[in-house]
Amino acid sequence: MGESSCAALGSTSIMSTLLNLKMANNAVAADLPTDSEDRKTLVCLYLLGGIDSYNVLIPNDTARYADYAATRTNLALAQQSLLPLSQSVNGDGQEYAIHPAMGGLQKLFNGNGTPEGPRRLSFISNIGTLIEPMTRNQYKDRLKPRPRGLFSHSDQSEQWQTSLPQGETNLTGWAGRTADILHDQSNGGSKTSMSISLAGNNIFQVGRDTQQFVMTHRGALTFSELSGNNHPTALKNLALRSMMEQQYNHLMEKAFAELTNQSLDQQEFVQGEFDALEEGFAGVSFPDSGIARNLLATLKTIALRAKLGLRRQTIFVSRGGWDHHSSLIEPQQNLLAELTPALAAFQQGLENCGLADSVLTFSASDFARTLRSNGSGSDHAWGGNQFVMGGAVAGGQVLGQYPSLAPDSPNDVGRGGRILPTTSVDALVAELLLWFGLEGRANFEQVLPNLSNFYDIGDAEASDPSTLPIGFLKPDSF
Repeated sequence: MGESSCAALGSTSIMSTLLNLKMANNAVAADLPTDSEDRKTLVCLYLLGGIDSYNVLIPNDTARYADYAATRTNLALAQQSLLPLSQSVNGDGQEYAIHPAMGGLQKLFNGNGTPEGPRRLSFISNIGTLIEPMTRNQYKDRLKPRPRGLFSHSDQSEQWQTSLPQGETNLTGWAGRTADILHDQSNGGSKTSMSISLAGNNIFQVGRDTQQFVMTHRGALTFSELSGNNHPTALKNLALRSMMEQQYNHLMEKAFAELTNQSLDQQEFVQGEFDALEEGFAGVSFPDSGIARNLLATLKTIALRAKLGLRRQTIFVSRGGWDHHSSLIEPQQNLLAELTPALAAFQQGLENCGLADSVLTFSASDFARTLRSNGSGSDHAWGGNQFVMGGAVAGGQVLGQYPSLAPDSPNDVGRGGRILPTTSVDALVAELLLWFGLEGRANFEQVLPNLSNFYDIGDAEASDPSTLPIGFLKPDSF
């Protein structure tokens, strides 16, 4: 089933403000072309609270697992419970396994258990916020600048979303700055924002000229949806409709009322189309969880991007609850058991709709957590492990430099085993944006002011993954 087949079942995402409604109305009215295959979407899965990612990706050879178990003590997972990963020939040659609740991601990494199966997922190890590379001694002696507010939820969450670890007075997100550059040139004059959030307002998608659409997994709260039960939103919307139906003499007031009425009508229409996309529209059943419902809405939004006239699109999805100070083992097990099947269903839906090659999903979180136990949980730390997923991913790899988990290792900066990152967030973002279509040194400097400290964008050759910042993309994916 191709993108046009999925899109034929409905249209557009649902927005939460009058400005969003105006944009949606104009996008449909413009009758934008839908035949282009040059469409790409970046999906950010943000894990709020700082995931303990050294219990997600775990060394599985005898010596390195022994270091892991000795350092993590009561937080260590039993080796026989782990799900082994089978690296492709391009991996780092080491043995790894993942958390026992992550069977769906194991299949995506290993190729669905068959040698010929598509490998859709790779891990990036020891990634974190950095202004420039540094060693442990440079960190301890303060010889290099540190990211502002290290180990702080608010600061590190902000820095993952902005790629500005030194901070800035007027903060914008890297996706927002990218939209400032790409929206008009890539989206053919579409009035619809290329930035859609299923997690409320965020800094990630805010640019100097760009704001995000905010939607929910249900779509819009229309006038008819809540009528008859005195719901505050229904009453507010009915009042707004009544106000817009008044007769106005002032030209500006009249124009605004007419435009708003048109937008409200469009909201009702697109809500009906959104609702028509039943859960199994892509041939896959999603679990009954909040993150699964949001990923289903994400899939719908991607399938309908041609109707919005969007060739480029970013989507922000989040799941909280990863701040496991007081207890790690059971809460993380429960969260991963909820998250993994939702991600697997999302990726399968993309495959069924013929969208897998044009969507990259990547995980992010505030930080990793301390290697050593604080009693029954772990505390705020720094560098950790994340994943990238999609048809464009050269799957089955563990990339970056997985650190030694032995106490006082070269990347252990102390305070319970905080690991100094060896791969910067900038490197991840740069490779995502090369695939996304950002071009030119000046544009990359605008989006990623610190990138030159880690990588010369002029070295990138799409045909040679070894020249890419990390190397998780297939040469033919650009």
